[in-house]
Amino acid sequence: MQPFLTLASSSPRRKALLQSLGIKFCAVNPNIDESVSRFESATAYVKRISAEKAATQTVNNAAVILAADTCVSLHGDILGKPSNKKNACEMLTRLSGKIHEVHTGVTIKSQSRVETLLVTTAVEFVELDKATITWYLQTAEFTGKAGAYAIQGLGSTLVRSISGSYTNVVGLPLTETVETLSDFGILLPGRETP
Repeated sequence: MQPFLTLASSSPRRKALLQSLGIKFCAVNPNIDESVSRFESATAYVKRISAEKAATQTVNNAAVILAADTCVSLHGDILGKPSNKKNACEMLTRLSGKIHEVHTGVTIKSQSRVETLLVTTAVEFVELDKATITWYLQTAEFTGKAGAYAIQGLGSTLVRSISGSYTNVVGLPLTETVETLSDFGILLPGRETP
């Protein structure tokens, strides 16, 4: 019998991505402090937060926990979720015309083991003039999004190119997640046991 999957995340994007695979799961809010530690790199941060989210859930013998955390980094600075419209404006101004990185830490945990992986995607923004930033901020799409944009929405118009996983930028790198979930016995519907 296939183990049951629990998603330790309150992100609607992660839920939608998992649902698109047809995998049955329940979602719980891990409710942890997501503050960045002093001198913590972006990659260390997302790996730590995803592991802490997974650790909020107890695992019985027929359960697998999936947790993830995503952040944007520019020249080593972590750009998390904007606190308000002014903060979002500052982030978009900084990202304008530049290549930034989107990092996602994914932690998968069963009763017998824990795996944490890191996926990074490079994203290049177009040059954003003041009118474009004002228009985008008026959509309020930036709310709750790392780096103040949503590539799966109107934010796609701000992006010139990406190198790497698109679903990683949305919030959950599906290829790497599916590969690792299969190692834990969670298979896509219709797939035979490898």
